[in-house]
Formats: sequence, C-alpha cells, structure tokens
Amino acid sequence: MGSVQLRDVHKSYGAVPVLKGIDLDITDGEFVALVGASGCGKSTLLRMIAGLETITSGEISINGKVVNDVAPKERDIAMVFQNYALYPNMTVAENMVFSLRLKKAPMEERKAAVAKAAAVLNLGDLLDRYPRELSGGQRQRVAMGRAIVRDPQVFLFDEPLSNLDAKLRVHMRSEIKELHQRLGTTMIYVTHDQIEAMTMADRIVVMNGGVVEQAGAPLDIYDRPKNIYVAGFIGSPSMNIFEATVVGVGPETRLSIGNGVTLPLPPGCELQAETIVKCGIRPEHMVPATDGVPARVIVTEPTGSETQFTLRMGDQTVVCLVHERLSAVPGSEIAVTVDARHIHVFDQHTGLARS
Repeated sequence: MGSVQLRDVHKSYGAVPVLKGIDLDITDGEFVALVGASGCGKSTLLRMIAGLETITSGEISINGKVVNDVAPKERDIAMVFQNYALYPNMTVAENMVFSLRLKKAPMEERKAAVAKAAAVLNLGDLLDRYPRELSGGQRQRVAMGRAIVRDPQVFLFDEPLSNLDAKLRVHMRSEIKELHQRLGTTMIYVTHDQIEAMTMADRIVVMNGGVVEQAGAPLDIYDRPKNIYVAGFIGSPSMNIFEATVVGVGPETRLSIGNGVTLPLPPGCELQAETIVKCGIRPEHMVPATDGVPARVIVTEPTGSETQFTLRMGDQTVVCLVHERLSAVPGSEIAVTVDARHIHVFDQHTGLARS
C-alpha cells in the first residue's frame, strides 16, 4: 500500500505562512501532479511529505501512519530531484545501489535490484559510467533507477524534467508515465508545467498561494475550472478571460464585450441585466466562420500543424487557435463563432465559476 493523507497541513517560516491548511487524499497507485506558479508551496509540500521540511501543524500520514516526526529514511519513500543529486565519484551502478548498501542488504539482493531497475530504464550499457559521462536524460533515468532500487511505497518527483531541453522533456515524461503503468506505485509529481501534469497524471492538484484551488482529473479541471485562477493556469495557450456585461432579458440575454459585439450566455446560466462578469473562452473554441463575430487580426503565428491568431474582438484582445491553414494577415478581418457551451462565466468579485 502507498496511500498518503494530508490533514489541515500548515507551514510557516517565522510569521510568513507558506501552506494554509492543505487537505488531500492520495490513494494507493495513484499518479498525482501538484501544479502551480512559482512560490505557491508545491515543492514545500512535497518536501514535507518526504520529511525534508518540518510541519508547522496538521498531520501527514503514509498508509494510515502519522509520519510528522518520522525520519525521512524511515518513511519508505524515494525522491527524484530536479538536479539529479547523483554522486559524481560513483558509477551508475554504485549510485543506484547506494541505499541498499546503507541497509547492508545481501550482495545478491543488490545485484538483482540494480539489474531489474536497469532493465526497466534501459540503463544496462551505462552501469560502469560516471555521471559526468552521461547526458541530462540519462542522468535523470539513473536518478529514477536509484529510486526504483529502493522499492518504496511512494515516489516523489520534484520538477525532474525542468533542466532538460523541450524534445527530451516530451520523451522523458512518456518514460515516467510508462514507468508508473509498469510499477503501479504511488507517485506524487511537482511541476510548474501544466502540460506535463495534463499528459501524465491521474489527478491534478492546482495550488495557489499556499492553498488548493481545485483537485480532479485533468480533463475535468480543463473543462470545468472552479475559478478564474484555475481557468487561466490550465491550458496552453491560456484561456481568454475578459470582462463582459449582461444585456437583454429572457431568451434575448447576451454578454456584451463592447463595440456592439455580443456573445451568447451559456446554457443554464441565469444572470440579471447590467451584471458585470468575467467571461472565459479557450482559444481552440473560437472557430472561424463566415457568419461569426467580426474580429481584426493583430498577430499571426503559424506553427505548421496549427495557427495562433491574436485578435481584437469588440473591446477585447483574444487569442484564437486554428488547427488548419488559414491565411489572414495582420490588419485583415475574420469572423469567429463560439459555441455557448464553451463559454465560462465567473463572478467578477469572487472569481468563482457561475457556469
């Protein structure tokens, strides 16, 4: 079993609160990603689970046992760091087996554990090399291999791919996801990259300012963000968020975004006229159409498989993502349509979703 429970977890440095009451249940075998902007507290939370940071108040349990005062080496966890944290004077094999040496495990057990981890991560040809002789991706695989050798109940990853180039990051996140599917061990993964979280995790926990804004399956959070922060953080390019005023009554109710341009109200969203709200639309949900809302092209950014347009629509500047070749130069006009089901409405003051 490798379940983790957090109950009203707080962390302060002096008078400065960093975590403000985190409640979270992570089930055995689950892959959970903690995401959020720098300074939101996600890495601090991970280090507290590992025992590398003391807890100010609350409880952290692993498999039902409170571990607030348990030493890191006795928590049965393994951590993979951003900078790999390999011993430079040891070979790959020596790095991987180091924890078993400390436990004075029998030689045959050590050899079997290293061989198994090397086979899982395709490290067989690198066991006699030193870290300085490896690429960044190979070093990260060694760091993961060292964690696998320990056969922990919980793997902790602290932004393990942030030092790699873009192509290698894509490859390595696929390897980590495959590793989780193969081992079935609980994994808690910290990243500021929401694409990593979306593609890898069973569940995403979005953090902001030391609190959990929303936790759920990746597509649930993407499709149904609870507030403006989550809506703007999850998704690339970010959701278009702008101010709108409710106009009309009954079936004629619309969202005015200035300059005579209006958008439909989402189904089931009832608002009084003159109410000011925040409106959110994802770039891919703004579809070019001959009978749509007129918009002026400001910037065109073709990437090959898709084209991103920055548009002036009404009094708002928005981004439109088109998965086809569309010729539109800056200064020209196009028309876009938006399905009312893909329009999100948020309270102007609380930021909470109204639809």
